[in-house]
Formats: sequence, structure tokens, C-alpha cells
Amino acid sequence: MAPHHIRKYQETDHKRVQDLYSQGMVEHIPATFRHILKLPQTILVLLGVPIALLLVSGSWLLALVSNVTLLVFLWLLARYPWKKYVVICLQTDLADITKSYLSAHGSCFWVAESWGQVAGIVGALPVENAPPGRKQLQLFHLSVALEHRGEGLGKALVMTVLQFARAQGYSEVVLNTSILHPAALTLYQSMGFQKIREYFPDKISRLLDVPTIRLMYSFPSAQEAGR
Repeated sequence: MAPHHIRKYQETDHKRVQDLYSQGMVEHIPATFRHILKLPQTILVLLGVPIALLLVSGSWLLALVSNVTLLVFLWLLARYPWKKYVVICLQTDLADITKSYLSAHGSCFWVAESWGQVAGIVGALPVENAPPGRKQLQLFHLSVALEHRGEGLGKALVMTVLQFARAQGYSEVVLNTSILHPAALTLYQSMGFQKIREYFPDKISRLLDVPTIRLMYSFPSAQEAGR
């Protein structure tokens, strides 16, 4: 296992952080595409449209072209939400990480450095509209470079957020993930996060049947106080 250490974000990390985040998001496109292909409505369209065209026109070529066109469309559909989210994040909180995460008390952004290179990232911001009596911190943008997967960086970064939250007096840490991130979901749940709800944040996610999963980690003191 390569040696690594976790430290606060510095301005010199900016480009690497943005690149690492963007690459991590793009990796989800193939999984989304495979998920779409397994949907019953997709199978029906991929079988029904070419057969209908073949019966009407008698052309195998037209049927084949229609299937290829449909597959290209589905790939673009799978690509759209991830590309859109990346653009939004790069233009908002990740455009000025120091201002977004390091200029106020109770938030932070960390990088995991391995052999002098940023190999993982994670950020945390307070939840503005937390339930009454609960102080929540939200984990954002956990990402580990592909070549550094399996080295424990993801777990170390999540643990850093939990330790920070406890030190800052937060009662809970929350985050969002999806069914398309099974490895991340397994990691979070193995560290004590509990699923509290599933929902579709927009029409595209509902169309693709990709719900967002809300997870929460409650510190023991908060759990005991709620009993």
C-alpha cells in the first residue's frame, strides 16, 4: 500500500482536484448506460422499434440503423446528468474551493496525498435547513483516483470528515449517493451510515429509475439523546 496523508486543501491543488472530481463522475456513465439497458421499457423499445420498421419497410438495414440510433441516444441520455452535474459543481462550490469550504467555521475540504500527488478528495459543509435541534454536516465530492483505489483512501477521507464533525459539535453527518455507486454505498454502510430515504431529485433521474439515496451517520451521544 502506497503511503499517504490527508491534509487541508491548498490553492495549488485546484486543477488536480477539479480534474479528479470530473474523472470520477465520468466513470459513472457506463454504469448508468448498463442500468438503462436493463430497464423493461428500454428492452421493449430496442426490440419493438426495429421489428416494427422491418415489418413496415422490409429493410434489415433500416432496422439495424434504428437500433444503433437508439443506442446512441441512450448513451447520450446516460451521459447527460453526470456531465450536467459536473458543470454545475465546477461553476459553483468547486470554482473557488477556499471560499466555499475554508472561509467559514464548521466546513472544510481535504485532499489525500500519495507520493506527492493528490489522489483523493472530500469536502464538508453544514446543512442549512437541518431538522430542529440537530446540527448536521454534509459530506460532498468523495472521490479517489482510479489508480489509488483499494488503498483505503476513501475510508480514510470519510473518517476525516467524521472526526471533524465530532470535533465541531455536529450531531450527524449526511450524504447523498445512488444505486449506481455500490462500492461507495458499501463503504458508507460499513462505517456506520444508515439509509434514511430514497428519492428522485429531478425528472431525468425518475425517467432513468436512478433514485438518490440519503445516508446519515449519528454520533453515539446524539443517538442516546434521542432515546
